[in-house]
Amino acid sequence: MTHPVWPLFDLRVVTPLLELRYVDDELGAQLGQLAARGIHDPAFMPFAMPWTLAEPSALPADMIRYFSGVRATFRPDKFDLLFAVRVAGTLVGIQALHTTNFPIVRTGETGSWLGRSHQGRGIGTRMRRAVCTFAFDQLGAIEVTSGAFLDNPASLAVSRKVGYEPNGRFRTTRRQGEVAVNQRLVLTPDTFLRGEPIEVEGAAALHAFLGLDWLARIRPGQPFVQRS
Repeated sequence: MTHPVWPLFDLRVVTPLLELRYVDDELGAQLGQLAARGIHDPAFMPFAMPWTLAEPSALPADMIRYFSGVRATFRPDKFDLLFAVRVAGTLVGIQALHTTNFPIVRTGETGSWLGRSHQGRGIGTRMRRAVCTFAFDQLGAIEVTSGAFLDNPASLAVSRKVGYEPNGRFRTTRRQGEVAVNQRLVLTPDTFLRGEPIEVEGAAALHAFLGLDWLARIRPGQPFVQRS
């Protein structure tokens, strides 16, 4: 189905293992249900905004509010691309790319989570590689950043496998009254350890929607299959 007014609903990134699809209302509800089944040990908090402290029964509605709010503030100069991730048709988590002043700075920040039952299988590395490939090849990003708390070795390991390099640390609050140290990371095309090739549906419409038509002029050859 084509969405001429909101072409993001047609955006799909596919690898041999994964499918990343822009989150619509139906996927948002399903992601809320997945989050309610657990993302991490309750004694541990991987997120700077501790949204998983909410009662599990409240998470589905909270997720719908969040996705709706992100969509409402989406602008070409400041946008968040939120992808639901499926493996063999099973919804496993979310992969995000957050930007501010993107046409000028051409930088995005990755973020993600996986349902607990899908962790430890290499999925996190593959979906991060897929979204970084998308950012560099489809959006013309010059760098992609990320970050993780020092007590989150799984996330830091994914970043190393993808090719991110350390980019400083800072101290911040996490849960109320708790301080944590966040490791900042940066990835460039030169350090990027690519994985499987990606196929993209809805790329041309996305470029027009974001005002990135100039990419076609400066990047005439593409290392992926573009199907629309």
